[in-house]
Amino acid sequence: MDLRPELLPPPVSRRRLDELALAVEWIEALLDRGERAQAQDAVVAFNAVTGHTYTLDDFATWSGWRSLEEFACEAARPARPKVPGVTRAELAEIARRTMGASPETDYYLRLLEANVPHPRVGDLVFHPPAELLGASAEAVVDAALGYRAIAL
Repeated sequence: MDLRPELLPPPVSRRRLDELALAVEWIEALLDRGERAQAQDAVVAFNAVTGHTYTLDDFATWSGWRSLEEFACEAARPARPKVPGVTRAELAEIARRTMGASPETDYYLRLLEANVPHPRVGDLVFHPPAELLGASAEAVVDAALGYRAIAL
């Protein structure tokens, strides 16, 4: 299924990627030198520019599981890409794309998280309960849409 343009990962210019990669490396260097206060200030500024909520730990550990370009690309895109009027069929396609291994998986997971009520939809996809083991994308979306918070 094709997705509407507003549901696709927005393109990021090479210049923007380079700017953010430089900032990531700067924060990492501050941490490596033990300059935690300056690194924290730099993370706050980075978050203000990107709209994300990264922590010092994100900058200390990013290289263990993704490339610098992947981190910069994630930071350049919306943190919570809420799209009005997203349909169940579109959510199923987003879930399917999240389940597939691609460079865009992280974006599709954030898109899914922002557009369903389930607070841990990523667990439904990557660490499903027994009833969702091997389930289709549609079944995962139904579980995510069927979630209702319990008032305490």
